[in-house]
Amino acid sequence: MSRFKVSKFRHTEARPSRREAWISDIRAGTTASCGNHIKSSCHLIAFNSDRPGVLGIVPLESQGEDKRQVTYLGCHSDLVTDLDFSPFDDFLLATGSADRTVKLWRLPASGQALPSVPGLVLGPEPVQVEVLHFHPTADGVLASAAGMAVKVWDVAKHQALTELAAHGDLVQAAVWSRDGALLGTICKSTEAHKNGKDGRLAWTGIQEHLVSTGFNQMREHEVKVWDTRHFSSALASLTLDTSPGSLMLLLDPDSGLLILAGKGESRLSCYEVLPQQPALSPVTQCLLESVLRGAALVPRRALAIMNCEVLRVLQLSNTAIVPVSYHVPRKAVEFHEDLFPDTAGCVPASDPHAWWAGSNQQVQKVSLHPAHRPHPSFTSCLVPPMEPSLDAAQPAETPVGDTDPSEGFSSPLSSLASPSTPSSLGPSLSSTSGIGTSPSQRSLQSLLGPSSKFRHAQGTVLHRDSHITNLKGLNLTTPGESDGFCANRLRVAVPLLSSGGQVAVLELQKPGRLPDTALPTLQNGAAVTDLAWDPFDPYRLAVGGEDARIRLWRVPPEGLQEVLTTPEAVLTGHTEKIYSLRFHPLAADLLASSSYDLTIRIWDLQARAEQLRLQGHRDQIFSLAWSPSGQHLATVCKDGYLRVYEPRGGPEPLQEGPGPEGARGARVVWVCDGQCLLVSGFDSRSERQLLLYPAEALAGGPLAVLGLDVAPSTLLPSYDPDTSLVLLTGKGDTRVFLYELLPEAPFFLECNSFTSTDPHKGFILLPKTECDVREVEFARCLRLRQTSLEPVAFRLPRVRKEFFQDDVFPDTTVSWEPVLSAKAWLGGANGQPRLISLQPPGMSPVSQAPREAPARRVPSSAIYLEEKSDQQKKEELLNAMVAKLGNREDPLPQDSFEGVDEDEWVSG
Repeated sequence: MSRFKVSKFRHTEARPSRREAWISDIRAGTTASCGNHIKSSCHLIAFNSDRPGVLGIVPLESQGEDKRQVTYLGCHSDLVTDLDFSPFDDFLLATGSADRTVKLWRLPASGQALPSVPGLVLGPEPVQVEVLHFHPTADGVLASAAGMAVKVWDVAKHQALTELAAHGDLVQAAVWSRDGALLGTICKSTEAHKNGKDGRLAWTGIQEHLVSTGFNQMREHEVKVWDTRHFSSALASLTLDTSPGSLMLLLDPDSGLLILAGKGESRLSCYEVLPQQPALSPVTQCLLESVLRGAALVPRRALAIMNCEVLRVLQLSNTAIVPVSYHVPRKAVEFHEDLFPDTAGCVPASDPHAWWAGSNQQVQKVSLHPAHRPHPSFTSCLVPPMEPSLDAAQPAETPVGDTDPSEGFSSPLSSLASPSTPSSLGPSLSSTSGIGTSPSQRSLQSLLGPSSKFRHAQGTVLHRDSHITNLKGLNLTTPGESDGFCANRLRVAVPLLSSGGQVAVLELQKPGRLPDTALPTLQNGAAVTDLAWDPFDPYRLAVGGEDARIRLWRVPPEGLQEVLTTPEAVLTGHTEKIYSLRFHPLAADLLASSSYDLTIRIWDLQARAEQLRLQGHRDQIFSLAWSPSGQHLATVCKDGYLRVYEPRGGPEPLQEGPGPEGARGARVVWVCDGQCLLVSGFDSRSERQLLLYPAEALAGGPLAVLGLDVAPSTLLPSYDPDTSLVLLTGKGDTRVFLYELLPEAPFFLECNSFTSTDPHKGFILLPKTECDVREVEFARCLRLRQTSLEPVAFRLPRVRKEFFQDDVFPDTTVSWEPVLSAKAWLGGANGQPRLISLQPPGMSPVSQAPREAPARRVPSSAIYLEEKSDQQKKEELLNAMVAKLGNREDPLPQDSFEGVDEDEWVSG
C-alpha cells in the first residue's frame, strides 16, 4: 500500500517574496561555469558579481528595518568558477577560480570590514578549478575538481590526501554522499547523458542513489536517478524542455524535494524524489519575474519552521537576489515533526586525520523545534577569526541631507578594485574621477569607491538628415584585423564587395540618399585587407591588399567624381598579404604595416621606401599600435604574446608579456597617457575580456582583467585620450561598452552602454573637433549598418549647459598638424603635439560660474503615505481628487446668467 501513499508535499506552494524582501542594487555575473554562482550559509549569502574574481557578500536576514548592504570581496585575479560555505562554520567560505587556485576566507559578522587577503591558498592547479565541495562530516576536508582530476585536500596541511584522475574529460561536478564515505563525479564525456554540454550531480536521502541532470542528443534537459550498485541503466528518467542553459540541481536530502532551475529561464520546477519506486513526482512550478543566473538552497536550520517553510531557494538574477519560499499549507502554530525531521548539526564528527584513517563517525543531528534552539555553534580553526579593527568598530557614516542616492548607485560595481589587487578595495576616491562632492556624497563614495563622471553618458543616433543611406554592395568580409572602414573629419572610405578591391569614398558634408547608380570608386586591383586616412593629409588614403602591396590614393578636394585606377604610389616589400596599417601619430609621411610574413615594416612615404623592419613574431599579428609619443610600437600576436618595440632602437622587441589566452583575435591600444596598454581579446572559454597592462612591465602580466560577454567577434577599442574613455564593440554587435580607464585600482569604471536595435558592421571614433561642445557631446562616432552610415553622439547630461564644461573638455591635441617630418623622426628626434582649447567663443567655464544655492528637496508624498493606514490613504486620495475638481459648494456658471423677468414673457 505504500506505493500509493499520498505525499505530504502534494499541496506545497511556491511563494516568491515581495520586492521589499529582495536584495536589490546588485550586478550579477553571467559567465558560464560549472558552479551555480550563488551559495548560502545560515548567516551569509555569497554570489558572483559582474567583475571577474569579485564576490558580493550580503547577510541572509535583514537586521530590523535596515536595508541589507552588499559588500564586495576581491578574491581572485580571474573568474570565480565555484564557491562553497563550510557546513559547520557559517563564515568560512572556499572559492575556486580560473586563476587555478583555491582560497579560504574568514568572513566577518555584519558591520565589519571584509578581509583583504585569504586565510589559506591551495594550488596552483595545472588548469582552472571547476568545482568545490566541503566534506559533510569532517572539518578541513575539501574536494576540488580541475580539468580531468579531482583532489581531496587536507586544508590545514595544504596537501592533497588523494587525487582521483580516472576521468576521460573535464569534471563538471563532484559531490560528497551524506555520510562522507563516497564522492560522486560527472564529467563531460559521460555516458549518463548523451550530450556532454553541462552535467550536474546530487546525492539523495538514500545512500546508494544519485540524481543527475544534463542534455540528451536532442539538446533537451533530462534528469535521471541512478543506483550506484547498477550504473548500467537509470532507475528513473525525466525529459524536460529544450534550452541552451545548464540545468541546476538543488536537492534537499531531508525532505527529498528537488528544485530544477535552468540558467537563462524564468521558472523553478519542484519535484519529490520517491525512493521506493524510485521516481520523480512533480510537486509545483514557480514562474519568476526575471531570468535565472544562479540558484542556491538556504540551509534547513535557517528556515521559518513555524510557518511550515520546507524549502527556500535564492534566485540570482541580473540585478537582484529573490528569495522563493516553499510552504506546506498547515496550521502555523504547531511544530510538524513529519515535515521537519532532525537534521545534521553544525559540529563536525571528525578531523581530516581521523576521517582519512577510516573513521565513519556521523555528525550529530539536531531538532528543528524552536524550543530546542539555539543549536551548538562551531568555529573552524582552519582560518582563525579576525580581530576587529578600530576602524571597523566605528559605525559607518550614513549619507544624509540632500545626497541623491543615484549618484553613488548608478554603477555600484564600478567602485571595485581590480580582482588582481584585492587589498586595494579601500574607500579612497581616485582623483581622476573629477567629481566635486559634498561631505554626504563623500561618505557614500567611501563605501562604494570612485565612480566615473561619465557613468550617465547617453549615446544617441543623430537625426536622419545626417545619415548617408542607400549604401549598396558593402564588403562585410574584411579581415578581423581591420575596422572594416575608416573616416576623418571630411570623408569616409568603405570597401565594396565588387571585384578588384573597390573602395567608395563618401563625403560627410553631403549626407542623404546615395544614387542607385554605381558610385565612383578607387580600383585597387586586389581584395582590400585594411585602409587608413593620413591624419595630416585629409586627402591621402592608404589601402592594404591581399597582393602584399600598399597603395596610396589622392582623393580630390571636391570629392571622388570618377573611378580612379592609378594610385599616387605603390609600396612593395611585404611577401604576404597585409594585416593592418597605422600612421604615425606625430611624424608626417610615416606609416607602419603588418603582414602575414610576420614582419612589421615602417615606410617613409616621402621617399616611398621601407626604412625599418621589426621581427620576432611567431604567428599571426592581430594588431599594432603607436604610443602617444610615437617612440614605441605595441603588437599583440596569435602566439600568445604582447610585445613592445622601440623601432629606432632595433628590430627585436624591447619587452614581451603574456597576452590573451584565446587565439581568436585581439586588439591593442595605448591608454592612460601611454602608461598602460589595453588589450581586448578572448580567454580559453571564448569569453571576451579586457586586459590592462603596465607599459613598462609586460612580463608581470596584466594589472587587471575584466570579462565582458561571450560573442564571436573581437572587441574593437576606440580610445579618447582626453577623457580616458574607451568605447568597445564588435562587428555584428548591437551594444557599445563604455569604460573609463585608470592606471590604478579600480582600473575600470563602467559607464552607460549604447544599444542599437540592429547589429552594426563597424563603429569608429571621429576627431574631437567634430563634437558639439555646447551640448556636452564628448564623443562623435560613425556607425556602419548594412545599407547606411549614421553618426552617433555621446553626451553627458548636465544642468548648466550654458557654461563650457571644462572638466569634460580639457585642451585637446592638434592631431591634424605634424610635429616632425619622417626624416627627423628616423634621425632620432622627438616632439610634443600642440594643444588647443575646445571652449566656444562667448561661453564661460563652469569652474568659474557662480555657485547656485542648493534647492531644498521636498520628500515624496509616498514617504508619508507609507506611515499611514489604508483607510487614511483612501481618505487623502479622495480629498485630493475632490480638491482637484473644485469646491462642490462653488456656484455653477449658469447661476450667474441673467435672464428675463416673468412679466416679460409673451405668450403665443
